[in-house]
Parts: sequence; C-alpha cells; structure tokens
Amino acid sequence: MIAEIKKTTEQKMQKSLDSLKTDLGKVRTGRAHTGLLDHVMVDYYGSPTLVTQVANVTLIDSRTIGVQPWEKNMVGPVERAIRDGDLGLNPATNGDMIRVPMPMLTEERRRDLIKVVKSEGEDAKIAVRNIRRDANHTLKEALKNKEIAEDDERRTQDEIQKLTDRYVNEIDKALAAKETDLMAV
Repeated sequence: MIAEIKKTTEQKMQKSLDSLKTDLGKVRTGRAHTGLLDHVMVDYYGSPTLVTQVANVTLIDSRTIGVQPWEKNMVGPVERAIRDGDLGLNPATNGDMIRVPMPMLTEERRRDLIKVVKSEGEDAKIAVRNIRRDANHTLKEALKNKEIAEDDERRTQDEIQKLTDRYVNEIDKALAAKETDLMAV
C-alpha cells in the first residue's frame, strides 16, 4: 500500500512538471519554433481542428514559421485562426503558403512574459504541494484504519516531502531556464 501511494504521488508530480514544461514551451521567445502553433484551433468544415492536422508547419528561418495547408480552401481559415489566437502573431499569405514572422520582443514585453512564466511556475508548485497533501491524507487514513504502522506512516511522509522538494526544485530550474531564454536578446 505504501509503495502504491509513493508511486502514484510521484507520477502525479511528474505530470505537473511535464504540464509546466508544455505551458512554458507555449510562451514565445524571440525565436520561432513550430510548437507555438500546436494548440491553435482552426474551423475545419464545422469542427475545431488543430492547425497541425490540416497543414504542414515548418521553420522557414529562425524568425519565421511557414504553414502550408493541405487544401487550398483552408488558407484563409488557417490564417484567421493564427491571427485570432492568443499568440499576438500576424501571419501573411503568399499564394498557398502562410508566413508567420516572429516580432522582436521589447523589454517591457519580456518582463510581462516573465511574470506569466512565474505565475505558471507558482501554479505548478501549488499543484505539487496539493499532491503531497493528498498523499499525506491518504497515509493518515490508512494509519487510522490500522492498515499501516505509525513508523511506516512517518517514514513515508518524510519520503513524500523529499519528493515534493525535488519536484519544486525541478520547477525552479525550468523557470530559471525559461527566464534566461526570455531575457536573451
């Protein structure tokens, strides 16, 4: 039972860390990367569909993303979806190719993005602490129902605290790396 609690706790904490890394990948720096458009939805014959499922997304150069829809009649809707997305991008159509230039980040915009990143990091830390709280609650319930011994409960709580500290440290490292990336000109 104790091993199961520790295993599920670690899995949940890892998912929180992975989710944070995914979210940080969406916060754009001055460089272009195709992952920016991964969550952009386009209206594909009445159903919302990911841009990556209706078009080929490539890097033209370090500051430009190229989007080439597989169907010619999808050029307009894809361009509109990218423009209306929450990324602040302004795509330009050139025949059946959509070019998405990455604008330069101003110092003020960089600071705003760092605030967003720190907020995401704090949310991830809160999620990890909530997972720790739930695991400790499960341990207390097991102790109350006499399913585990008191020593085992204390030892497991210490191990869960060490797991929590490790994942909070990982979150801090991911935030520091993203902050450095954002401030690089």
